[in-house]
This record gives sequence, structure tokens and C-alpha cells, in this order.
Amino acid sequence: MFFEVIYKDIDENKDYEKVIEKVLNKCFEEENLENSKLYITITLTNPENIRTINKQYRNIDRATDVLSFPMFEKEELDKKIKNNDFEHQDVLGDLVISIEKVKEQAEEYGHSFERELSYMVVHGFYHLMGYDHIKEEDKKIMRPKEEKILNDLKILRK
Repeated sequence: MFFEVIYKDIDENKDYEKVIEKVLNKCFEEENLENSKLYITITLTNPENIRTINKQYRNIDRATDVLSFPMFEKEELDKKIKNNDFEHQDVLGDLVISIEKVKEQAEEYGHSFERELSYMVVHGFYHLMGYDHIKEEDKKIMRPKEEKILNDLKILRK
């Protein structure tokens, strides 16, 4: 198992885990990481907890949908991947997802809960891989990667 789901102040839900596993399998396959020993922890929580974490680590006092905490700089990770330097299990990073925000945004954008949760997972995964979307040129790299995963899985916008 290359990921772990932790529930913090919300009920466990095996359907969430199935979506997460499907999306992460595709992400790992797409980035040729199936044989790596990279590991991701995903915490599913509520807006209050994600707000606390956002304030503590990013000094932003508001709830958000997903937070990503990568363990590697992009160049360091790229070198590990290129050299297949995975003797030991390495933590790729941690994701924190607000399930309530996922539900709200799915409704707001008019698509399924599965689509929104899948997007949060793939979006967070690519942040852990060192990609960003602050600058337009970076967004032009990250967004197509996200869309390819979702399209390949046929998790489409409605």
C-alpha cells in the first residue's frame, strides 16, 4: 500500500478510499512511480480542522479545500525518480482534504462528488510532485497533467 487515509473528526467512508486509490494508482502509473517506494498520507477532515492547519502552516486564517505538504523539492524528487533511488520507503508528502468543501464545490460546479474528490487528490498529488499553478507558465504544465488523469479515468465534468 502506497497511501494511508486518516479520518479526523469525520466518519470513515470506504467509498472515499476507493476513489482515492483509483486516482492515486493512475497518478503513480502516469508518472512511472509504480515501483517506487513513495508513500502519501491523506487526512480527510472538516473545515474547522483544515482552517487550523492552514493558519498554523501557511498563516492563512480560512478553511480551504486541500492542503499539500511535499517532502521533497521538485529538483530533488526528479533526481530520485531519474536515478530510481528508492531503496527505502520515502514519504512523498501529506494531503489534507476537507470533505465538506468537496461536497460544497461539487454542488457549486455542478458535477459529482467523485469528480471533485478526484480533482482534489490529483491536484494535491501534483503539488507533492513539485508542480504549482501560481504563475501562468507553471499552470500550463500542471493543469494538463491533472486533466489527463481525470480524463483517462473517465471522471469528467458534468
